[in-house]
Amino acid sequence: MLILGIVIGFYVEIPILFILILMFVLLPVLYWASKSQKREGFPFFELTSITITICLGMLVVGLATSNDFGYPSTEQTLNSERLWHIKIKEVLKPNPYTQRYVAKVIALDKKESSGTILLTHPLDSTGKKFNVDDELLLIDKAESISPSLNPHQFDYRDYLRKQGVQYQVKTHFESVIIKDNAAKTWVGRAHRLRDHIISKLRQQNFGPEELAVIQALLLGQRDDISEDTYNNYKNAGAVHILAVSGLHVGILLLILEFLFIPLERLKNGRPLKLIFVVGLLWSYAFIAGLSPSIVRAVTMFSFLAYAMYLNRPTNSFNIIALSIFFVLLIKPLFLFQVGFQMSYAAVIAIVWIYPKLQKFWYPDNFLVRKTWQLLSVSVAAQLGVLPISLYYFHQFPALFFVSNLLIIPFLGLILGIGLLTITLSMVDLLPNFLVVAYNKIIQLMNWIIAWVAQQEGFIIKDIPFDSVQMILAYVFIIFLVTFLSKPNKRMVFILLAVLIGFQGWVLWHQTQLHDKENFILMHKSRNTVLFHQTGRVLNVLTSDTTLIGNLAANFSVAERIQTTSFEPTRNSYQIGQKRLYIMDSLALFPLERQPDYLLLTQSPKINMERLLDTVQPKMVLADGSNYKSMVMLWKQTCAQKEIPFHYTGEKGAFYFE
Repeated sequence: MLILGIVIGFYVEIPILFILILMFVLLPVLYWASKSQKREGFPFFELTSITITICLGMLVVGLATSNDFGYPSTEQTLNSERLWHIKIKEVLKPNPYTQRYVAKVIALDKKESSGTILLTHPLDSTGKKFNVDDELLLIDKAESISPSLNPHQFDYRDYLRKQGVQYQVKTHFESVIIKDNAAKTWVGRAHRLRDHIISKLRQQNFGPEELAVIQALLLGQRDDISEDTYNNYKNAGAVHILAVSGLHVGILLLILEFLFIPLERLKNGRPLKLIFVVGLLWSYAFIAGLSPSIVRAVTMFSFLAYAMYLNRPTNSFNIIALSIFFVLLIKPLFLFQVGFQMSYAAVIAIVWIYPKLQKFWYPDNFLVRKTWQLLSVSVAAQLGVLPISLYYFHQFPALFFVSNLLIIPFLGLILGIGLLTITLSMVDLLPNFLVVAYNKIIQLMNWIIAWVAQQEGFIIKDIPFDSVQMILAYVFIIFLVTFLSKPNKRMVFILLAVLIGFQGWVLWHQTQLHDKENFILMHKSRNTVLFHQTGRVLNVLTSDTTLIGNLAANFSVAERIQTTSFEPTRNSYQIGQKRLYIMDSLALFPLERQPDYLLLTQSPKINMERLLDTVQPKMVLADGSNYKSMVMLWKQTCAQKEIPFHYTGEKGAFYFE
């Protein structure tokens, strides 16, 4: 019900005051129902509890997404330059051109404010950047974050909105004042400690790739991993090893439970053991920078440690549900993060499916039994995350069980040696032989992962998979596991119905595609790209095939395209009953007047007014291959001539009729 409330509150704007009033009205009703409701009577207590919990979800997500900065009309207020007082919350991975940060707004025009923004500044040769907890003063105006400009492209605005960020401020490093003696937060202290540990590790003789993996494996810092290494882990189905999350914390919990067994012999030793274990788990979370993935993992395993302390039959699903409830109560927007969804899907699947697989077969041979247990965990986790993984990433590494069988059994040893390495490096007592040995271990792990990733025949890519298929896939997995646990005829019919529904959805899409035709002008910097889709065939018309990027691949997967071809653009096209003329840098005028569409590309040097008077187009288009300054001039001239103008850099892709 909390999750339902968060979803409703995120997508439906409901005033926070209204939600609070409703909750205060319902609380006396809840108290009355708890005292007077009879077991056989109408479920007032249950319905009131459900309503209050939904309201609680709506309230926490409403507070998390509040970005009015203390002004009643944010859009109008932020159009002009303002004095911003902000605090850096998170340093994001830079792109080739800019450094980006998530910042909390402290004050706006010296008036106390609240909200979260995206702060960006251009990268320079000095590599200067701000740090977590830095408080900044700057004068700039905020902008709305641009939406996705092309169909089926990653929507960065929607992604940031699900992080509670709706506006960005673009500035320059030199124009910002960094305040002295800024208040410190625990997250900031954790980041500084992690940076200090990384600087200590860099003083040792680790290889660059090995050090990058050590940082990711132990500290959750993945910025230094090369694209090739990251792709190897992704293609091998082992990318979870590079994210400090439930797997790492679970292994650490088992190690700590084993190490502190002697405490149980003392009087009050078991409560003391619980305090030490949970304290060390949160200490590790602190060392790893208190990232969202590590915080939610440590929260979940803290509940599990408490359940182990109670040493009585407990429902594992209740423990998982409790951790989800408390995590979402504090950070409701975690619900929309892929990592949150996949980690809990994997844990729930392991808790549910793994015991059933062990009942299915329990080998007598020790080695075979341990191999089967590892394989069972991998299969259970993969079943849990498979629909989500296909929906977001559209690929399936068929050899995931190979990489997991080769790495996971030794991951506890790798983590243990790694934590020892960090501890000794902090006190400058790290011996060189341990550095060499650990470097070789990480090198071997990278080699194994690279070998698995090179088996390209087992990596299934570009799998079309939408949200409906994801839901149906989960329904099918749930009923399949239930059927295999307790086979019956009714479950067979349900399974067949779900399978037919899944196939029917795919067939319906195929029939819809059969008669579908699109001619689209896409937005791509420094390039002209036109998509001509006819059913399941895509013809890409472009001036430069090397600058296509992922445009064609993303479109093909989403539209279930089977065949893609490329050809250079021409100057003229007939689109149904309408004509399109493309004017490039040569600035050649069309032979025929009054084309329906005039597309300007590659910044042709023209007198726009003369061009419009001579050619008399019904509509003018400009794509990303033009200089923006020229596009703005063309836009003004078209407005004076009352001719419709479409710039893909502002309005996104253009669909021709």
